Amino acid sequence: MSRAEIVPTELPGVVVIESPVYRDDRGGFVETWRADWDAPPELPERFVQVNCSMSRRGVLRGLHFQHPKGQGKLLHVPHGRIFDVVVDVRVGSPTYRRWIGVELDDREHRRLWVPAGLAHGFLVLSDEAVVSYSCTERHAPDCERVLRWDDPAVGVEWPLDGAEPVLSPRDQAGNDFAELEEHLPRWDGE
Repeated sequence: MSRAEIVPTELPGVVVIESPVYRDDRGGFVETWRADWDAPPELPERFVQVNCSMSRRGVLRGLHFQHPKGQGKLLHVPHGRIFDVVVDVRVGSPTYRRWIGVELDDREHRRLWVPAGLAHGFLVLSDEAVVSYSCTERHAPDCERVLRWDDPAVGVEWPLDGAEPVLSPRDQAGNDFAELEEHLPRWDGE
């Protein structure tokens, strides 16, 4: 098997993982994770929780992060297509308040590594999507924070094509950056 390619993004620590997809008349095969990949040091060798969400077109989940007890997340879309967004909320980071957007789908099977200390969310672009999250820390509801998906201080350009996203009540009540100041993680310089 060929090795995965680790592609850095503009946000420190956030990487896209690309692996060959082997296809034949039966379907396909892709390695979605191996502990021996040549990856950034913050990519763990094990995860403590794996979650799976199922959503329909237009659903926007996020922008979520935990602090303290930050969760690193390895995301994979085994079914469908999403626009995945990561926002650097680490105070003191050289990319503080900047965001990136990456399309993930069931054709290319690229994965996205989001280290602890960054806000994450996604918009479903296909009729349905299944998103798998391998996490480095257990879900801690008392540490969960929600950054408003449309906070003008961040300016995420969601590909909504004029439609309104489908949001949970929690995401509708997300906070602006200014309201989250005391709950933001600090950049550790790595």
